[in-house]
Amino acid sequence: MRATRTVEISTGLFVLLGFAALFFLVTQITNRELSIDGRSYEVTALFENIGSLKPGAAVSMAGVTIGRVDSIAFDQDVYKAVVRMRIASAYNRIPKDSDASIMTSGLLGGQYVGLTAGGDEEFLTQGDRIDFVQDALVLENLINQLVASFGRRDDAGQGAQETNR
Repeated sequence: MRATRTVEISTGLFVLLGFAALFFLVTQITNRELSIDGRSYEVTALFENIGSLKPGAAVSMAGVTIGRVDSIAFDQDVYKAVVRMRIASAYNRIPKDSDASIMTSGLLGGQYVGLTAGGDEEFLTQGDRIDFVQDALVLENLINQLVASFGRRDDAGQGAQETNR
């Protein structure tokens, strides 16, 4: 009886240690830092829906992290979220007509701002605003749209069946 209890306690501790290690790895993967050594510039973008974007989230272009979200505020005049991004000065050739999208990374669901280069010959500088944006895709909204479309399809199918009778 005593040996069984020892095995159960050992197994429980092993599982607990495994969960702790998994939690540590997840937090380390999602919180990788880009060192911006003071030489950077700030740009802003206005979004109607930022999902769960947080300050400190990555700003990336072509899969490369080039900056961080500095702050997020709500503009009561236009009813939009103002996202301030700090871009490392090494990335000073981003066209002014580039667009910013709120993206989701992997299964963990961490959100970041993805920039896509435009074709303008002028580049973003301190204080510029990115005008072309794509809001975050909210999973609940997608599910609601899917359910609504199935509901309309079922209603249309019933109408067709009644017409055939």
